[in-house]
Amino acid sequence: MAASKKAVLGPLVGAVDQGTSSTRFLVFNSKTAELLSHHQVEIKQEFPREGWVEQDPKEILHSVYECIEKTCEKLGQLNIDISNIKAIGVSNQRETTVVWDKITGEPLYNAVVWLDLRTQSTVESLSKRIPGNNNFVKSKTGLPLSTYFSAVKLRWLLDNVRKVQKAVEEKRALFGTIDSWLIWSLTGGVNGGVHCTDVTNASRTMLFNIHSLEWDKQLCEFFGIPMEILPNVRSSSEIYGLMKISHSLKAGALEGVPISGCLGDQSAALVGQMCFQIGQAKNTYGTGCFLLCNTGHKCVFSDHGLLTTVAYKLGRDKPVYYALEGSVAIAGAVIRWLRDNLGIIKTSEEIEKLAKEVGTSYGCYFVPAFSGLYAPYWEPSARGIICGLTQFTNKCHIAFAALEAVCFQTREILDAMNRDCGIPLSHLQVDGGMTSNKILMQLQADILYIPVVKPSMPETTALGAAMAAGAAEGVGVWSLEPEDLSAVTMERFEPQINAEESEIRYSTWKKAVMKSMGWVTTQSPESIP
Repeated sequence: MAASKKAVLGPLVGAVDQGTSSTRFLVFNSKTAELLSHHQVEIKQEFPREGWVEQDPKEILHSVYECIEKTCEKLGQLNIDISNIKAIGVSNQRETTVVWDKITGEPLYNAVVWLDLRTQSTVESLSKRIPGNNNFVKSKTGLPLSTYFSAVKLRWLLDNVRKVQKAVEEKRALFGTIDSWLIWSLTGGVNGGVHCTDVTNASRTMLFNIHSLEWDKQLCEFFGIPMEILPNVRSSSEIYGLMKISHSLKAGALEGVPISGCLGDQSAALVGQMCFQIGQAKNTYGTGCFLLCNTGHKCVFSDHGLLTTVAYKLGRDKPVYYALEGSVAIAGAVIRWLRDNLGIIKTSEEIEKLAKEVGTSYGCYFVPAFSGLYAPYWEPSARGIICGLTQFTNKCHIAFAALEAVCFQTREILDAMNRDCGIPLSHLQVDGGMTSNKILMQLQADILYIPVVKPSMPETTALGAAMAAGAAEGVGVWSLEPEDLSAVTMERFEPQINAEESEIRYSTWKKAVMKSMGWVTTQSPESIP
């Protein structure tokens, strides 16, 4: 960036985007929403047993520090003064559960990731306690009783990890999703760290009443969760606390900058895509795939396997907005699996090249139900399958089938959403790391048989967190009015196959999904010292 550009920069806003696969810190110009610089670090996932997925909370925190430091260094190289950063927002992978010691600041166990399946026996025993005609859990939370959400992960930790049990008994334990762990740590940790979460993340715990917007005593009693370990619930856009930079971090200029935005990643992408009107929807392609539709101030409950969730509440005195959500567990994760487990690609980008070589799956179908099936099935017994194989099938066909699987899963949740809303979407707004794959985007348009529209700046999750932070009362450097932002250019993918072919491929996919179900039975894991 030239020195002359420096003079016209408005106030800057930073965003921590902590996802399942990686952490990033991005800095935006609040007047134009231009991305000025960012840094990204990949995060390790641990699989200690079949179906278990864990991450190290300290590695996650250190990755945030590293990304902040490297981004600040890059801004310095661009001759941009980092003292112009006026606020920081946090966006995070949702449902992932951390319990830590408020005296020592140490995590008491690894973070149990949203994808983790170890709680299936917990879910089954809890399900037996819900009266058949009165699903009070779903009516209060908008969520089905599933391994996906935080309450059952926390219940498992309380039942199986002695260090967690002891810390709770001694009133030293704090629980939070990743946003809470980061905000507590970044605002001082053991030295006065703020223990809070926002309404969007709280709504994914299964302990939060989405109507009253408070932790629910009946739900906490049902899951056996002590309420004193829960974070304070705040809106998605307000000052939570000020940055207290770790002494190991060189970016000391961010000391005292307010952390003033917090949104679960899918809500952040909804805000970043400017889906502020009822009926506007977006689909994010990350580790999983998440389609959200804004339903306004009204909770809409699905008859077709979708979730009801809090979309955002952009200020303490601002109204709450809700969304219908379709959640797919495995999207980008299937590419990582092909890279790390099968080794048929060396980098994630190679999959586009392999798929392009064949241009078809040649009758091969891949159902990546590695963590069971989420929406619209909610079937934990499903497992991944590849079917329709012949001697002709090679790794290029499998690569193509993996991309198709992401698109078919999106079609299933879009169909469910269209049935619930009654007005079919005329186009799909998309974002997330996988949208750089042009073959995937074209396949998505073909399989949905509607246009797919991608913004030129795909970092909408981080942008949403930055917008919430910059618009907070007491910060006020960002307007949330669409006309106040520079026009975002869009890339549009139109369907290129006929509707009949699209339907034939989709019905064959449905056949494959049926074959993936019923593979496993529940096992109860042993306790951990």
